[in-house]
Amino acid sequence: MNHEVSHTLCYLGLGGNLGHPMALFDEVVAHFQTHFCAQAVRESLRFESAPVDATGPNYVNSVLELMWQGDAEQLLHECMSIESQLGRIRTTRNAPRPIDVDVLLFGQETVNTPQLSVPHPRMHLRRFVLEPLLQLNPEIEIPGLGLAKNHLPGTLDQIVKAI
Repeated sequence: MNHEVSHTLCYLGLGGNLGHPMALFDEVVAHFQTHFCAQAVRESLRFESAPVDATGPNYVNSVLELMWQGDAEQLLHECMSIESQLGRIRTTRNAPRPIDVDVLLFGQETVNTPQLSVPHPRMHLRRFVLEPLLQLNPEIEIPGLGLAKNHLPGTLDQIVKAI
């Protein structure tokens, strides 16, 4: 009997602009590095970017790559749980926040439920997502949209800098 459990290559977007996002990012990375469903956790460089469709201080952003044992909804639940543990209170859309952990890609799967849309519907329009994603995987494809690197030129007017 084969008891092999498959893992899916996933990408999570981290963001925050209240309090101490760098320290919270460290906690998110440590959480997934020790989580029994996650393996091979890597984080991109961290970037600073101005808020998009929002107000407040500049954001810190990065992308986390990991192998996940479970489905996309379980990963979303884990992301929301850690956001809550780290002080995220959901108010209005795009409100300033200490931490945001978004499921960007879940293998080559497309998911459309009331709770989750994968690939993340605006990831190809956001330089603060594309830059760190491409740093981790320069040839990554976004299901239905092709190579992520082909979307970067359309975002170059957005100011993003490595920190």
